[in-house]
Amino acid sequence: MGTLLLLTSKSGAAQSCAYGGGLLPVRSNQLRKMNFLRNRLVVLGLVLLATLLLYLLLPAIRQGSMEPSLEVQRMGLSVVSPPPPPTINVTVRTGQLPGDPPLFFREALPIDGAGRQILPKLQVVLLHGQAFTSKTWEDLGTLALLATNGYQALALDLPGFGNTPDSDALKTDQNRVELLLRFLEALGVRAPVLLSPSMSGHFSLPFLIKHGAQLRGFIPIAPVGTRNYTPQQYQAIQTPTLIVYGEQDINLGAQSYKNLSQLPRHAAIRLPGARHACYMDKPREFHQALLDFLSKLE
Repeated sequence: MGTLLLLTSKSGAAQSCAYGGGLLPVRSNQLRKMNFLRNRLVVLGLVLLATLLLYLLLPAIRQGSMEPSLEVQRMGLSVVSPPPPPTINVTVRTGQLPGDPPLFFREALPIDGAGRQILPKLQVVLLHGQAFTSKTWEDLGTLALLATNGYQALALDLPGFGNTPDSDALKTDQNRVELLLRFLEALGVRAPVLLSPSMSGHFSLPFLIKHGAQLRGFIPIAPVGTRNYTPQQYQAIQTPTLIVYGEQDINLGAQSYKNLSQLPRHAAIRLPGARHACYMDKPREFHQALLDFLSKLE
């Protein structure tokens, strides 16, 4: 026969456990609790291990996302080591030119490593897209980056954006070309590099077609209006051009690349994983490509 034990619960009631061929309900409950705790510890250990692996692999994943695209490698641009942000304080000053409309702009003058103003290697004029203003280039660090690398940076608020009022006198391509000419002449800008994203193509492309010889370089970033010109017009342009667009910009970006690739002196960079405003999605890679292109124009 089995042995009968009497166990007393917290309430004082007697409980029986039969040894020998009987059931052991109390011990079974304890085993279930132990198994439950052991399973929880195993799950917790797996979670901690996965967290540790993710922590160790994250730098490699991030580094891999910044690898240059095939287009970058083909054109000889180096984006392996993106430029660090400027460590020197750069003064961005503002101004407004009179006229119809008055033109608001931001300017960063070139400085050396000690913060002293120097003569510019090149002058860079930056336009903007429909959702942005000249302030975008200041906030993104582009103006400061250009200044600390020896370039004069001028960012313009186009009519109806930022601090430049709208005007009815800009209904034609010729009107918009004249506006850019007025801006350049008033500030003494000669042979600039013109950077033009998206909507600003309404200004930059007519200027390129009519006055491309006045530009040291052209950097279109998925601009509008590229379908308005013939292959013959594009092929007549000798301005060095860096075509920039985002990998995910399958509409305007891909379309502008197809049309602008007819320019005889062009190179192209497709920023991996970037959308239409690719310079916002991939600022480090964009800035490095920008500096590489400018260095070839000096």
